[in-house]
Order: sequence, then C-alpha cells, then structure tokens
Amino acid sequence: MSSTEVPTGNTMDNSYQSRTGQSEIRVVKDEAPIESTEYDNGGDSDQQLERDDNEAIDRDNIISERTRGAAKQPGTYAEPGDEEGLGDAADGMDGTSSVR
Repeated sequence: MSSTEVPTGNTMDNSYQSRTGQSEIRVVKDEAPIESTEYDNGGDSDQQLERDDNEAIDRDNIISERTRGAAKQPGTYAEPGDEEGLGDAADGMDGTSSVR
C-alpha cells in the first residue's frame, strides 16, 4: 500500500464509550492513557521471556527418568498368529457372499 492509498479521517471513535447508567461494562475512550504493566521496562526482552518460562513451568509435573525406555523384557512378546482374532471370518462364515 502506497502512501497515497492511506485512508483519511478521524481515527478516534468514542461513540461506543460507556455512558453513565447505560451499561455495566466499562469501556474507555480511545485517548485514555494505557495503564502501566510489569512489562513497561524491558518486557520484550530475553530476560523477561526467561523469567516467564521459569514461572510457567511447574517442576512437580516433570516425570523423572525412571519411566523412560520402559519396555517388555526380551522374549515376553509373541506376535499373533495369521488367523488369531479373525473369528468367523477365518472359517468363511462372516456373512458375505462367495459370489461377487
């Protein structure tokens, strides 16, 4: 978009602001100052991101290494047979027609 295509007009629209006795939801004017936050000084920094990550991680939910690599003991796993679990289908009695 070039500078000649920039829309013109009033950028502030306070027609939606709350009026006394009209609404229980507080809506502020466009020109109202923004309240300060903890991120005003260096909030967009690697240090702040590191602090946020450390605060967000609940160390009690981290699983210890004892469950990693858990597997059945060698020789305890047996593959199923060719017809195991097929039921009536193995006997040709699954209800389908033999003629197509």
